[in-house]
Amino acid sequence: MDTDNTDTNQTGPYLYEELTKRIIGSLFNVYNKLGYGYKEKELQKAVMAEFNKAELKFKRELFCDLSYEGKIISKFFLDFLVEDKVVVELKVANDFYRKHFNQVMTYLKVNNLRLGLLAIFTNQKVLIKRIIN
Repeated sequence: MDTDNTDTNQTGPYLYEELTKRIIGSLFNVYNKLGYGYKEKELQKAVMAEFNKAELKFKRELFCDLSYEGKIISKFFLDFLVEDKVVVELKVANDFYRKHFNQVMTYLKVNNLRLGLLAIFTNQKVLIKRIIN
């Protein structure tokens, strides 16, 4: 189980270092085996298989509510929550877009989590950004 709780910096370990390496390895495996041209739902199924192979505990399409003054004002579905620590959001796109970052940050805030990984499956490679709350 990953116990690294240090914040990200240029010279030392980063938040959930070993766990994120395993997650990222799984994402690269999916891209290397499937390549480009699939819908997010299809990629989710492949990622789920890789997470299982890597023996990662995860929840898929996790339902979340945003409440304000005791009333639900919005509902969300995260692609994955891994080890109850890391949000993983998959996108099929050409690049990172502000709306994707905002989406992951919202998921982190609503669930009181610290780390998200945004994975963009492009026509040439998979791009991954760490998002810290």
